[in-house]
Amino acid sequence: MSSSFRAPKGVSEYVPPRADLFYAVREAFAEQARLAGYGYLELAVFEDTNLFKRGVGESTDVVSKEMYTFEDRGGRSLTLRPEFTASVLRSVLENNLHKGALPVKVWTTGPAFRAERPQQGRYRQFYQLDLEAIGSEDPRVDAETIAIAWNWYRSLGLTRVRLLLNSLGCRECRPAYRALLQDFLRGLDLDEDTRARVEINPLRVLDDKRPQVRAQIANAPLMADHLCPACKTYHDKVRELLTDLGIAWEDTPTLVRGLDYYTRTTYEFDHPLLGAQSGIGGGGRYDGLSEDIGGPPLPGIGFGLGLDRTLLALDAERHEDGRAALPVRPRCEAFGVPLGEAAERRLFTLVDELRRAGIAADMAFGGKRLKGAMKDADRSGARYAVILGERDIADGVAQVKDLAEGEQTAVPLTDIITTLKERLAP
Repeated sequence: MSSSFRAPKGVSEYVPPRADLFYAVREAFAEQARLAGYGYLELAVFEDTNLFKRGVGESTDVVSKEMYTFEDRGGRSLTLRPEFTASVLRSVLENNLHKGALPVKVWTTGPAFRAERPQQGRYRQFYQLDLEAIGSEDPRVDAETIAIAWNWYRSLGLTRVRLLLNSLGCRECRPAYRALLQDFLRGLDLDEDTRARVEINPLRVLDDKRPQVRAQIANAPLMADHLCPACKTYHDKVRELLTDLGIAWEDTPTLVRGLDYYTRTTYEFDHPLLGAQSGIGGGGRYDGLSEDIGGPPLPGIGFGLGLDRTLLALDAERHEDGRAALPVRPRCEAFGVPLGEAAERRLFTLVDELRRAGIAADMAFGGKRLKGAMKDADRSGARYAVILGERDIADGVAQVKDLAEGEQTAVPLTDIITTLKERLAP
């Protein structure tokens, strides 16, 4: 009988074997970040609510409608993080990382929380991979962050990912464009909430996905046509660098993303097989965010990649092309089958020796007979069973059985680790 309790609605949970793929995908990203010199950062899951109000922007849907905010026993307003960048920057400033070598290059991962309307690919608890480079205003850093994500997608075998690219200008050229866009939007037949957004942050209207709004803004003025010379030069350089790296990009002048802090380089990774939730990651530059949260002027750029949607993208491509699943190292490579108390004791130590040697190992527990223990071996996913009985102990051997081929051979106990390493080698 199962428990009467269920996970809250809209929570993405992963259990074996799906969780094994989740872990493998996350570890593949960790390797890409390591290769590029990014250090790991572990963050608080909740923050002072004002960090997100000031950093993300009160006009955004994230802050105005989607945050999980609560008051603690001391009367402080706290919020479960709806995104990572503001928290990363807060931690960098608090721990004075910005007073060392620049840029500060860090990455982190974990759950984030938004009170969304749950659907496939859109969850209330979801998982992100976040990477930030803080303290440099160099287009090569912009291109580097994009390349890290791009290389990760390629390492997973994803081939349908598209890079959408735009520039949102800077504090010099955006005010004039903002006024021009407001004049245009005020002449449209928009609902009350959208008209209010026009006055607070008109660029957000360009991000509206509703067909009736998109039809009206089809001829809206675009930031790309109003960049100052410095921003245009910067954006051209980013595109040139991406071309040098062999990364295809698509100019997307309506791309603004959903957070207020973006400036200049803005990008999104899109996967066409995922329908309405096709954005599987994205990021951009946020050169004014440090000042917004009370820090010194400190340029930065980074991204958040959706783990949940990346897994869905992998599923979609495998379904379309009939490709094999992403290789995942098995949780168990060798499974011990003891026959008798003496064998249980010896195998228990042997399993630990295998683990220390880097071989994933497990064994049957509970004094099971041979048939039941072999069933456990099959269920474990192990390639080999190590069967040990009293006669084997007397002879100083164990029976190593290939669970795929059915072949069984006697191997000296002193050679078990070497033999399994050789057989398990790629």
